[in-house]
Formats: sequence, structure tokens, C-alpha cells
Amino acid sequence: MRGTVEFKHVSKQYDTGGEPFYALQDANLTIPEGEFVVILGPSGAGKSTLLNLLGGMDTVSEGEIIFFDGQKVSDMNDRELTAYRAREVGIVFQFYNLIPSLTAYENVALMRDIKSDLDDPAEVLEKVGLSERMNHFPAQLSGGEQQRVSIARALVKRPRLLICDEPTGALDTKTGQEVLKLLADLCHSGGKTVVMVTHNSLFADMADRVIRVKNGRVEGISVNEHPLSADEIVW
Repeated sequence: MRGTVEFKHVSKQYDTGGEPFYALQDANLTIPEGEFVVILGPSGAGKSTLLNLLGGMDTVSEGEIIFFDGQKVSDMNDRELTAYRAREVGIVFQFYNLIPSLTAYENVALMRDIKSDLDDPAEVLEKVGLSERMNHFPAQLSGGEQQRVSIARALVKRPRLLICDEPTGALDTKTGQEVLKLLADLCHSGGKTVVMVTHNSLFADMADRVIRVKNGRVEGISVNEHPLSADEIVW
């Protein structure tokens, strides 16, 4: 039986010294386990705030976030959020954040500092197509290869949720398509729940579910009955 992540009337408010500013206001949404979900909206819409709350990297001002197995993320303290991020969430950023002095293998194996029971880093790098490159340093890898290392680093701890913040933003079209295809394969063949933030409306066509965000509010949620594959998207 698949679980769901739920946002129930979630708001994130910042005190600016005057009127309160809502980066996210009264958000209600459901993310079923095993789906490829795109959070779509312009810059400053609240997409990254939503992603940070989902990943336990920020805390709610109001409302509830409930994880797949009923964990109430919105009630967690700092120590519990750290454990939640280590155990349940893999994170892929627009910029790869690899350590230049470590090889691809070492960058992935470094996750042992966060979680002891990892998958074999070599096997995960093979899964993302880097079996021949795992002993190379970041400077010896292309942008797409570096992003694959960052995806492997997120996957090696076996998270139930993979969240990606503009993962193709620093890549050319061809390489971006390859990374998108990898993420979709990890979801549909590998059983991961993938949630990706983007401002590129073309990516909505490959999602199982699209959450549209504007001016700090969830404006709409739609379901694609027949998502396109990454290589069918015309950039």
C-alpha cells in the first residue's frame, strides 16, 4: 500500500520588521508515494520554500506536514529533523556541491558521516552510469557527470523521497534531458518518490503530478494520465 505526503494548511511566514511576509501561505497538497512530481512556478513564487519544508530544511509557521508513514514532520525538533533528513530524504541541488579534492566515489561514500548503513557507493555510481568515472575528480567530469554524482550521493542512503531543486538549471539541453530521464527512471523503475522544483513549464509534461505555485500559494494541482518521457520533450 502506497503512502502519501500531506501538507495541511501549511504557511511559512517571515518577520520583516513591518508587515509579515508569507513565502508560502495556506498550502494544501498530497504527494502519493512513487510519483514523479513537478513543483512549477516563477522565481520567488514559493517553490523552494515548499521544497525546504518538505525536506525538513525549514520549519512551518502554521499547519501540518505528514510523511508517508504518518510521521508529523511539522512537529519535529531540530534533532528529529536532522534524523529525518538523514534517514528519509535525498537532496539534489542545481549546483553540484561536490568536494573538489575527493573522487566521485569518495564524494558519494562521504555520506557515511550522515548515515552508516549505506548502499555500496560503487553500485550506486554504476546505476547512474558512472562506473567508468568513479575514480575521477569533479574537475575531470562534465557538468552532467557531476550532477549524476550528486544524484548518486543522494541515493546511496536509500531515501524514500528524492527532492531536486532545478537539477538541470546549470546544464545544456542534451545533458539536462539525460538527467531528467535518469530521475524519471529512478522514480518509475526504481520506486523512488521524486519531487522536482522548476520554473520550466515544459517539464510539467513528464510529471505524474504538477503542483503550480504563484505568489506563495498553491494555485492548482493536476495529474497527467500519460506523462511524456524526457526525450519526448521539445526544449
